[in-house]
Amino acid sequence: MVLSFDRNKRLMLSAGAAGALAALMAACSTTPTRPVRPAGTPAAGPVPHPEPPRYTGEQPPAAPREFRAAWVSTVANIDWPSRSNLPPAKQQAEAIAILDRAKALNLNAIVLQVRSAADAIYPSQLEPWSEYLTGKQGREPQPAWDPLQFWIAQAHARGMELHAWFNPYRARMNTNRATLSKDHIANTNPQAVKTYGKFLWMDPGEESASAHTLGVILDVVRRYDIDGVHIDDYFYPYPIEAPNASGGETAALDTPAWQKPELPFPDQPSWQRYVAGGGTLDRAAWRRQNVDRLIEQIYLGIRREKSWVKFGISPFGIGRPDRRPRGIAGFSQYDKLYADAELWLQKGWLDYLAPQLYWPIAQAPQAYPVLLDYWLAQNTRGRHIFPGLFTSRVADGSAKPFGNDEIVQQIDVTRTRPAAQGHVHFSMVALMQNRGGLYDKLRTQNYQSAALVPASPWLGDTAPEAPVVAVKRGDRALNVALGTSKNAVSYAIWARYGDEWRFTVSPATKNEIVLADVGGLPARAVVVTAVDRLGNESARASAKL
Repeated sequence: MVLSFDRNKRLMLSAGAAGALAALMAACSTTPTRPVRPAGTPAAGPVPHPEPPRYTGEQPPAAPREFRAAWVSTVANIDWPSRSNLPPAKQQAEAIAILDRAKALNLNAIVLQVRSAADAIYPSQLEPWSEYLTGKQGREPQPAWDPLQFWIAQAHARGMELHAWFNPYRARMNTNRATLSKDHIANTNPQAVKTYGKFLWMDPGEESASAHTLGVILDVVRRYDIDGVHIDDYFYPYPIEAPNASGGETAALDTPAWQKPELPFPDQPSWQRYVAGGGTLDRAAWRRQNVDRLIEQIYLGIRREKSWVKFGISPFGIGRPDRRPRGIAGFSQYDKLYADAELWLQKGWLDYLAPQLYWPIAQAPQAYPVLLDYWLAQNTRGRHIFPGLFTSRVADGSAKPFGNDEIVQQIDVTRTRPAAQGHVHFSMVALMQNRGGLYDKLRTQNYQSAALVPASPWLGDTAPEAPVVAVKRGDRALNVALGTSKNAVSYAIWARYGDEWRFTVSPATKNEIVLADVGGLPARAVVVTAVDRLGNESARASAKL
């Protein structure tokens, strides 16, 4: 996806449900959670930032729902670990710091890069340890530990989802210096790997390459308690300008389109086998078919292994040329990366799409609101659309950094579209650094309370059992005892302070939570539901003093 972000992509970018929502709004005594665009406001313009809602009444509204996630990149040590070959204790401390920061911001999911270039940040019989973890590809951490298992356990302990993010085809970064491990696919199956510029790339036309990627992903699904599988935008590689260009993505945002001489991707052997076998597609359509097959196989494979694990894809954010809205221009992933994301949506081969909408609201040829509306219109199967935000571009020192309010406004715009129930930040480092004061803005303006991840009813809609709830007054707090609810992973909790309801979420592993007094005002009543892995809520249980 866009998030295998390397230096070249950063240079490139520097260059260039509904019923519950209605119930929630009806319960607001002031401004609703999703601001409404005033009549006559241009689609590409920002909307006024709303005042936070205030919930009153005898009963609280439906639980707020919004996917709030951040990508955590391991490639080039962008987000974690801060450098390779740190001692495991230091790597663990950095992971905890990221998760604590995300929890304090009321995010509810982390998308962790576990495979950046045919490598692994977890023990694998299929691929070598990542050099970004241990400093040398294939070197096991010392002392031995399992970073992926650690991340999953720590995320779940904080009531957050953990999605494992895989780069499907890249085999070696252009910036890598370390020697490839003997068990890297370039050594174990050299026919499947091609040299493209300074990259190594698995050829999607080689069945053994796609089978290897599928096997890697399903191995993780089987062995780990992940909540989602996520793949990025690196299908066929971004074209490199022939003959001596050094980066694959540096011109992908040229307007109106990439129109430079390209270094051909060296898939002639697999293409010739296809033609010799009677294939009738042209080369571009054949390449798209190769990628389509892997997408379908991943989705169906996940469903067979664990029906509750979601599959998400984050393609480049501009759609295919023949369907774009008037005025939209830019790089074509359909023609150049051979990624038919519109088809995947229409076939239902994914559970959420996170198109990388990495341009400002006011940049007309790639206007954020117009592109968001485009992807929503393609979503005929009602899957989730969670746009990717270029959060790291805020105050990043580039020639055209985002203004401090750009991301805040993009979230506001997204919330005016009820069919877009969330977003993903690229990447966590900007939130850790509080670039331009953005972390503070988000915490005080956008994420004042927790939210549940939107439900995925096409994966299952059986509600868990209602919890058993009891309360007692503690020292300047209300102690809430929660009985075990089968299949629950979290509890959605409304607490009433005076005449106002406030919302929080707690992992179901806790059988008691403490609701501290707010401004000297105690909580006197609670309404609780149990929530399962697919976001289904139980009937309500309540208790009061």
